[in-house]
Amino acid sequence: MSNGELHIGVYVDAENVRYNGGYAMRYDVLRRFAAREDQARLLRLNTYMAVDGERMKSDREYREGIRSYQQAVRDLGWKIIEKPVRWFVDDEGNRVSKANADLDLAVDVMLQSERLDQLLLVTGDGDFLQVVRALQNKGCRVEVLAFRNVSRELQHEADAFYSGYLVPGLLPTRGDMRVPWGEMGSRIRGICIRWEADRGFGFIRFLTGISARLWVTDTRHEDSPYDSAFVHISDLPRELDTDDLPSRDIILEFDIEPSETEKGGFIARRCSVVNRYDGRNGGMSKLSDRPTAADEEEAAVEIPELDAAPLEVETSA
Repeated sequence: MSNGELHIGVYVDAENVRYNGGYAMRYDVLRRFAAREDQARLLRLNTYMAVDGERMKSDREYREGIRSYQQAVRDLGWKIIEKPVRWFVDDEGNRVSKANADLDLAVDVMLQSERLDQLLLVTGDGDFLQVVRALQNKGCRVEVLAFRNVSRELQHEADAFYSGYLVPGLLPTRGDMRVPWGEMGSRIRGICIRWEADRGFGFIRFLTGISARLWVTDTRHEDSPYDSAFVHISDLPRELDTDDLPSRDIILEFDIEPSETEKGGFIARRCSVVNRYDGRNGGMSKLSDRPTAADEEEAAVEIPELDAAPLEVETSA
C-alpha cells in the first residue's frame, strides 16, 4: 500500500467464466466491484480471451464482431490478452477446440503481484489453487469471484469468495432490466439466511448495491449494504427441498414486491434456483452452463452496452 492507496489487480479467465454461467458478464460493473474499497486504485485489469484465428481469417462478420467487442472492453480500461483457439480431433473423430489461458494468467499474476496489495481472480478453476496460496504467502489478499462449477477448494482457500450472481447488475436476470436492481418490481438474486420449517416461511438476504462494507452482513445495521425479503414456501420452486434451507450455497432469483404488513419491507415472489455450490441439483432451473449456438452467433456480431466507470486505472505493468 502506497500513500494510503490500496493497489488492486483484477484477472479474468474469460473462457472459464463464459462457459460456466458468466456469459454476458458486464466488465464495467466488475470494475466498479473490484474498486469498491476506499482509496482503491486499479493497477491491473487483465482479461484473457480466446480468439479463433482460422475463423478470423475466413469470417468477416465474426472478425468485425470480435474486434468491436474487444474495443468496447478496452475502452473501459481493460488489457486483453488473446489466447488462440487450437483445434484437435478426438478419439471419436470429432473436431474439438481448446484455448487454455491458465499458464499465462498464472505467470502474469505472480510477476505483477509485486506492486499489488489485493487481487481479484475471476475464475472457478481449481487449477489456480496453488497460485492463490503463493500470492497469499507473498502478503497479498486474494479474492475470487465466479458463477458456476466453482472448485470448492478454491472457494475455501481464497480470502473471500463472491458469487457473481449476487453482485448487482453484473449479470442480467430474467426480469425487466429497465427496473434497477433492488427497486420494487425488479428481479434480483440472494440467499436464504433464515428458514422457519414449521411455519413455512423464511428470509432472503440480498445486496442493494456495490459497497466497501460487504462484511456488514447484518441487515439491521445502518451501514449494511444488504436488505432482506420475506419468502413463503408457496413462492419457492417445488423441486427445492426446504430441508436444505437456510443455505448460503443456494442462489435464488426472485421478484421483489412491497410487503403487505411491514412498511418499506419486501416480499420475494416467483423464486427460482439459478445455482447451487453444494454439488446438488435440487430445484435448479434448467439453465445451460454454455452459451447456445444463437448466443455464439450474437456474441460474434453484437457489442454489449458497457458504461465506462469513472475510476483511475494505470495500465502499465
